[in-house]
Amino acid sequence: MPLYVAADSADVWARPEMFELDKNGRPTVVAGVPPNYFSPTGQLWGNPIYRWEAHRKDGYQWWVDRVQRTLDLVDIVRIDHFRGFADYWEIPKDAQTAETGQWIDGPGAPLFEAIADSLGTLPIVAEDLGELSPAVGKLRDRLGLAGMKILQFAWDGDDDNPFLPHHIEENSVAYTGAHDNDTTKGWFESAPVEERERVLAYLGSTGETITWDLIATAWASKAIVAIAPVQDLQNKPSTARMNRPGAASGNWQWRLSAGELTHTVSDRLYSLNLRTNRGRRAV
Repeated sequence: MPLYVAADSADVWARPEMFELDKNGRPTVVAGVPPNYFSPTGQLWGNPIYRWEAHRKDGYQWWVDRVQRTLDLVDIVRIDHFRGFADYWEIPKDAQTAETGQWIDGPGAPLFEAIADSLGTLPIVAEDLGELSPAVGKLRDRLGLAGMKILQFAWDGDDDNPFLPHHIEENSVAYTGAHDNDTTKGWFESAPVEERERVLAYLGSTGETITWDLIATAWASKAIVAIAPVQDLQNKPSTARMNRPGAASGNWQWRLSAGELTHTVSDRLYSLNLRTNRGRRAV
């Protein structure tokens, strides 16, 4: 579930008072993130920003309803850009890039406490990636939410890298890569030589089966849940990549064709589940 909604969404049309809009219904400030490892100019999303004081006065009922509806459809919700609940990047409406902006304090724990009061235990995963302030980890841990660990991010040579498999804590979800990453095959083939050498040495791999080697590493970690995109289960190259952060077009176009998921794939995954006891874990 994304943190923000679109300016032309039914959400904004139905409840304009919940968003930072002018008298004509246009955003006065917009959402995004500052420059990071995905984009040197940041990401200018352009979504309207919430009028958090209005949400607080309403007891965060809009959010209770949103999460309830989502849980009618799925069992576990990953909230994208969890950082925005601790602090968020507010950008002037006429900015051409996300480089100009300021950090603003988010609603924090009271929002999630209101959801829990109405819905009970929160089956929520916090997308806690990118440049984070200390407040983000504190909020995630206070709420007891699982965070995300991306194995493709582990091989920069820093022994303290939190994405290294032996640093992954139990209350987390381990991924080979997520929607913003290249496929594991594409990532490995385009990675710097030093990075490829580190991952091969760590995994004891020759590189010929790097995708499934990384999948097995995620499954063998202590993370309560392990996830591999279907592109990785099929060892797809970069042409099957789902999303390129900062690119305004050409994303979310890859499709799984009928018959591509074979018994060979399912049998291999079933065997891995048995070896790592994955069938008995849940958030």
